[in-house]
Amino acid sequence: MAARNAKGRKAPRRGFWQRMRGNFLTGLVVVAPTLLTIYLIWTVITFVDGKIVPWVPAAYNPSTYIGVDIPGFGVLVFILFTAVVGYLTKNLFGRQLVHLAEDWVERMPIVRSIYNALKQIVETVLSQSQTSFKQACLIEYPRKGLWAIAFISTETRGEIAEAAPAGEPMLSVFLPTTPNPTSGFLLFVPRSQVVILDMTVEEAAKLVISAGLVTPPTAQERAAAARRAAPRTAARRGGKG
Repeated sequence: MAARNAKGRKAPRRGFWQRMRGNFLTGLVVVAPTLLTIYLIWTVITFVDGKIVPWVPAAYNPSTYIGVDIPGFGVLVFILFTAVVGYLTKNLFGRQLVHLAEDWVERMPIVRSIYNALKQIVETVLSQSQTSFKQACLIEYPRKGLWAIAFISTETRGEIAEAAPAGEPMLSVFLPTTPNPTSGFLLFVPRSQVVILDMTVEEAAKLVISAGLVTPPTAQERAAAARRAAPRTAARRGGKG
């Protein structure tokens, strides 16, 4: 049955090329990130292998015996070496060596600046990887009446919570940009002005990255899908029994 618009008239059918364009854009949202991810992973593996494998003695390199280079062998060596260094630095002797090395680096003006900057970046990335956003939400931005997706970081505490004139609990939220969600704005919003969403943080991130093309299902749609799948799941379990 043909679709109808709000006035009850038949909606015009989309042409072949319009459907192809829509399908292509929808597929591009799925294919492009996958290909880019594979390309970046392969580039990193190739780079690490090229820098580390030449330093591995031939007696410990499997390619010496099988005649074929093993992709990722350098990455494995790097992981094992880093884990051993981390294990050694946990004891008192290892910590003393690290302190001596850092004291030696601190005496070198240019190297000191580079080392401290890189160390701060690594510590920041690792500390952020151990935490995650709590929930996805909606806030009115950039003006009242317009809504944007944001991520709740934590409840606002400290001086900012005390100095804010709102007079009510506030939330620290991260407002990402589209289609690059790694940049954005840190906002402190009164709790009453934040609308909590049922979608997960991952689903909200996909919505932001795709510029609204990939919309996650609602809670009602998930429940309906679960009800439809329940008889099939029960039938498969009964067949196995």
